[in-house]
Amino acid sequence: MLSDPTMVAVSANRGPAYDLVLLAHVLVAVTGFGTVAVAGAYARLLGRPGERTPSVVRYYRPGVNWAGRTLFGVPVLGFVLLWMSHGAWSLSDEWVLIGLSLWTVAATVGETVLWPAERRLQQLVAQETAETAEIRRLRHRVMGCAAGMLAIFLVVMVVMVAKP
Repeated sequence: MLSDPTMVAVSANRGPAYDLVLLAHVLVAVTGFGTVAVAGAYARLLGRPGERTPSVVRYYRPGVNWAGRTLFGVPVLGFVLLWMSHGAWSLSDEWVLIGLSLWTVAATVGETVLWPAERRLQQLVAQETAETAEIRRLRHRVMGCAAGMLAIFLVVMVVMVAKP
């Protein structure tokens, strides 16, 4: 019999439901940040000389980047995991606060810089007489934001796994 209440809580949270929520949490994070990586890659491809490839034109068709917005499911599922941990982990744990804080920074950059720049690029790509200087500026903004958000994602992954 286990005498440490923390160990009881940790062992009790590893059922199939917990594992499914954990898997969903990880998949949503990888999907959301993977979409950010794709945004950076397509911004780079947009700068290639010559005619735009069909995949670049298709990527920049007007519309909301819903796949990127899956990022907002990450903390929701994280809170569910905290609840399912039966007190083993909480919002007061340092690793949870670090992860949530960094996620907030990444989500804010996405909503205020990355996705608005992508929307403007969509408009410019749809125009045949788009201004090259503005496209170049927006491309660099998207690539920089994507790189920064991916760096945050890597740090958060390490923090979530290591639980310092």
